Amino acid sequence: MSQPMTYGGRPLTPAPGAPTPELRIARFRSHARRLVWPALLLIAVAGAVGFFFGNLPAPFHDWMLVAAACLIVFFLVLLPFLSWWSHTYTVTTRRVIERKGMLAAKQRELAHVRGYTIQVRRGPVQRLWGAGTLVLSNGVDGPLRLVNIPSAALVHEVLVDQVEVSQILAHRDAQAFTPPPLPSA
Repeated sequence: MSQPMTYGGRPLTPAPGAPTPELRIARFRSHARRLVWPALLLIAVAGAVGFFFGNLPAPFHDWMLVAAACLIVFFLVLLPFLSWWSHTYTVTTRRVIERKGMLAAKQRELAHVRGYTIQVRRGPVQRLWGAGTLVLSNGVDGPLRLVNIPSAALVHEVLVDQVEVSQILAHRDAQAFTPPPLPSA
């Protein structure tokens, strides 16, 4: 599924022993529905500032309204958005990579060659949106959780295909490759 198909329907594979390039298959984030409340709050704050600007009671000033609106937007709109934006999942032909963190980036990887089990968890709301949580576990490291990702069934299918292709290529490359004997003179 990740490699171009030939006319015969079989994926193109590199020659035995040849290095295979790592290609990016997909990069995605968790489902964006968690940003609904910050978006509604941003609209409400903009409306409130527009309504109350110039109409505040005597002890309050317009700069106080703008400062309060800026604080609310920063903490309840911008920070949740940046948190969502900085957490990405990348699927390549060799591994699954999770990157998170705004200031100090943290990265976890899981190689397809080692093989892993894939568990799909979908709640009622996730089913409604086509999302789900995938738990990838290889039995050695801690499980890698792809939390609330969109199109969970499609991502599951791609991961299964990549594990299969990677293990086939690894098995093929592990076989002893003996070149044909040179003709004697």
